[in-house]
Amino acid sequence: MSKSVLWWVERALLLLISTIVLFPIAWMFLTAFKRPRDAYSLSLDFSPTLANFATVFSDPWNLGDMVLNSVIVATVTVLIAVPCASLAAYSFSRFRVKGRKFLFFLILSTQFIPAVVIVLPFFLMFRSLGLLDTRVALIVVNLAIVTPFVIWMIKGFIDAIPTDSEEAAMIDGASRLRVIKDIVLPMAAPGILTSSIFCFILTWNEFLFALILTRRDAVTLPVGLVSFRTERGDLWELMSAAGVMITVPIFIMALLIQKHFTRGMTAGAVK
Repeated sequence: MSKSVLWWVERALLLLISTIVLFPIAWMFLTAFKRPRDAYSLSLDFSPTLANFATVFSDPWNLGDMVLNSVIVATVTVLIAVPCASLAAYSFSRFRVKGRKFLFFLILSTQFIPAVVIVLPFFLMFRSLGLLDTRVALIVVNLAIVTPFVIWMIKGFIDAIPTDSEEAAMIDGASRLRVIKDIVLPMAAPGILTSSIFCFILTWNEFLFALILTRRDAVTLPVGLVSFRTERGDLWELMSAAGVMITVPIFIMALLIQKHFTRGMTAGAVK
């Protein structure tokens, strides 16, 4: 098979895959601007409207409260998980403690447990503590979910950093914390930024625990989509508008930090 044929086959496959991936997202964006009578039509000939976005922010949907909950839960989770995971990753990378590999494996093994298995223990625990339907409960659960993953990611970047500069700084009298702050963290910044992005996205999109642990006060955006199922059926135009509100922040974040994100994903493998 000639190179030109392979080139066309490759482009055709890329176009097909891109269409399959992007079509549902594009259709969601189109439906978000449709009127109720047009939402069930496959026609692209419709009069766009912004009424759906105004509707989801008004009673009884109150999407603004859900946006606030999602922002607070995701932001606080990142602010707690990333610094703690960075210190833990440094410890696993630099300290040769007995049982280090087993402990690291034990932490990573929590990622293999299906969420549905541990949602009931979390529910019973938070019910006993009086923390059901609170942001604190969601933050604690998300920390348990994302922290092992962030530790694993950041450790890979710290492993790739040479130890010569750290040893030289400590010989000159710098403390371990000073070395971490002034040498390790700046050099691992792309990896930490990448880990922060993944941490935010995982928390922002988390559904199961938020569905079980919240009722009214701490409902997040993904759970809020369920509320658009009413007696007249699924309100696709409102559900799509809410879906746009969930998707757009992630898209904007990806565009703003695309360069750092790509560098962060490849730095650990290249160094």
